Amino acid sequence: MDAIPDLRMGEFLRLAMQFLWDKPQGASSREILAYLSRNVKLTEAENRPSSSSPSFLNYEVLVEAALIAVAKAGWLTRERFKWCLTTEGRLAFQDFASTQEFYTESQKIFAQFQANHSMALMVSEEAEEKSWDQIRNYLLGLSHHEFRQLVKDLLGAMSYHVIWSAPPEKERGSVDIIACADPLGMRQPRLVIQIKHGVQPISEEGMEAALTVLGTKDVGMVISTAGFTAEAKELVRLQYASDMAIMDIEKFFDLWVEHYDKLPRGANQRLPLRTVFFLAESQ
Repeated sequence: MDAIPDLRMGEFLRLAMQFLWDKPQGASSREILAYLSRNVKLTEAENRPSSSSPSFLNYEVLVEAALIAVAKAGWLTRERFKWCLTTEGRLAFQDFASTQEFYTESQKIFAQFQANHSMALMVSEEAEEKSWDQIRNYLLGLSHHEFRQLVKDLLGAMSYHVIWSAPPEKERGSVDIIACADPLGMRQPRLVIQIKHGVQPISEEGMEAALTVLGTKDVGMVISTAGFTAEAKELVRLQYASDMAIMDIEKFFDLWVEHYDKLPRGANQRLPLRTVFFLAESQ
């Protein structure tokens, strides 16, 4: 592994945790590394391709490894390739105020991690994150109509029958898809789906508006590629769990992979995926 001075790694880690401090939803390694590159003058050695993974820069591989290491100590958590500060991480950030103190503590963790894990784990995690970025950007780049077609494909794979779909030219409106458990649409309840394919998370007010289009025997689903605010999620969980379901882009993709073998013909061309295998290693 290419070396970066110990104190420098402490600086990188502390800045990374500072960046995460006010981000309860977390941030990806890519976002953290971009923040570091904007706020730290990288040396020639840090900006050089890594000898262990030439597709990535030296500082990228080492910072990613350090993030994984301190996560093992409980300072960070990672979900869908997003890092979040834990309560323990916040306390460590406050307790070890200087870069030197912070690094001295984190280095103990990192040294133990390095002794028990090979670079294969670090490289594979980076590759998985970058692959998700590519897939997410592809989905976000689709038109409303194209993404709606993917939702219809997924519903078919999940044994739902689409009995009505908005026309291709319809980009906005209250309802995109109506689906039922039987092909004739006789079995209740109907699933009334709204797709929000944009850049703004759905707010609490947006969820309230979505409920107004439901009939007495309908259940609703809002699919938002930009996600939902914490307030919107809480509203559904506490008040409308039996009437409304929500799905973000991560959940959509997880279901797509889960039901991949049952997708209708042509669906895998609309969202082409390929499996890449990595050497398995205990984490």
